[in-house]
Parts: sequence; structure tokens; C-alpha cells
Amino acid sequence: MSSGESPYAVRVIQLGPLLAVVLGLFAATAAVLVWLGRLGPWHSILTASVRATVQLAAVSLLITAVLHSGWLTAAFVLMMFSVASITSARRFGSWSDAVWAAAAIAAGVAPPLAALILSGLVPATPIAVVPIAGILIGGAMTATTLAGRRALDELKTRRGEYEAALALGFMPRDAALLICRPTAGQALVPALDQTRTVGLVTLPGAFVGVLLGGASPMQAGATQLVVLISLLLVEAVGVLVIVELIAAERVRRPLPSEPSAA
Repeated sequence: MSSGESPYAVRVIQLGPLLAVVLGLFAATAAVLVWLGRLGPWHSILTASVRATVQLAAVSLLITAVLHSGWLTAAFVLMMFSVASITSARRFGSWSDAVWAAAAIAAGVAPPLAALILSGLVPATPIAVVPIAGILIGGAMTATTLAGRRALDELKTRRGEYEAALALGFMPRDAALLICRPTAGQALVPALDQTRTVGLVTLPGAFVGVLLGGASPMQAGATQLVVLISLLLVEAVGVLVIVELIAAERVRRPLPSEPSAA
């Protein structure tokens, strides 16, 4: 360790053939377990693993150029947002719902991200903005997807209750919210559990990343706290917006003859 290097800066992953062998073994084992347990399509594990490898390799090659340009950074964040919107739409509805998924994700991410940058808590530099934006967009995508799927499932399986509410004089929006809002709120459970157990069960990625980057444990903890509480706000807004869009019938479950979620 050089005299100017932080005592917290550590290399934890060694690149080389061993890394490829271990990760390949993990992916193959997971695929076999999914197949044996009939938990779903086993090849999805391998496909996801290969996609992650290719995508991270591409990002690793591009990130240096991206982080040296404000315009490229903005384009990179926009790309993350677009992919998140399309992915979420395909999971709870269809490609045509991408604009509504984008509305829910943007409503959740844009205000907190802008507040963090304008207040100076997050430096307005590419190296800081890209990871924070990525974390918030990813959280909003997950919450929007889970809430959308649960809300649409509830409206389908409890159709009789929805129609009974209409018969009692409820407006369509109010009847839909009565059925789907409580279950859709369960999409916040992962974020709540992560926030409640941080430091006791896990040390999340932002904490570890900042620590290994050379910051002090207190700085890493503060960064992780900003991320966790921001995620609670981001996901709460995303869930509320997508549930409102479903209640307003802007988003509907595709008919059997229509393209379905992948």
C-alpha cells in the first residue's frame, strides 16, 4: 500500500480463468436446481447470466468515455431509464404499456434525484450521478413491475368483487383501487426489509462500493443511508402512480390474442 492510498481501498475480485469457472459453475447449478424443482424455465438462468456478462463487459469498456462527458453521462442515464421502462412494461403488461411504465418510474426517480444533485448531497459529477441514478431507476423498475403485476392479478381474480362495488355505486376508479391497492402495496416490502435490516443482515452494494473505493466507513454509511431512504420514496411514488394508471384503465392485462409479457 502506497503512502497516499486509503487503508480502506481493497481489491476483492481477481480477474482470470478461475472467475469464469466459478461463475459458470454457479449459473449451471442454479439452472439445474430450477429444472429439478420445476420453478420455471431453467434456461432463463443461463440466459440472464450470459446477458449480464455481455452487458457488464460492454459497460466496462464504455464507462471511461461516459464518465468524461456530461452529455454521454446524460445519454447513459436515459438509456438505463428506457431499458427499465420497457422491461417493467413487458413484465406487467405489454410493449404498448412502456409509456405508462416510464411515467411511473420517472415520477418516482426524477424529483429525488434532482433534489440530491441540486442540494449538493450527490456531487454533480458523472462518477457520482451514474451509480445513484442507476440504483434509483432499478428500484423504481422493480417496485413498478411488482405493483403492476399484483394489481392486475387482483383485478382479474377478484372481478366479481369489482363488479359488486360498481353495483353498490362506486366509480370504476374507486372500485379498482379498493381491490388492487392493498396487494400492490406489497411491492414495497423488499425495500422496507432492506432498510430495516441494513447493517444487521447485509451490507448493501453502495456501502461496500464506497468503502472499497477508499472512503471511510462513516462516509460509506452516509451514502448507503441516502440510497436506502431515497429508494423508499422512489418506490412509493412508482407504486402509487402505476396503481392509479391501472385503476384509470390506462394499463390493462393483454388479451390472449395480444402480445403478452415475456
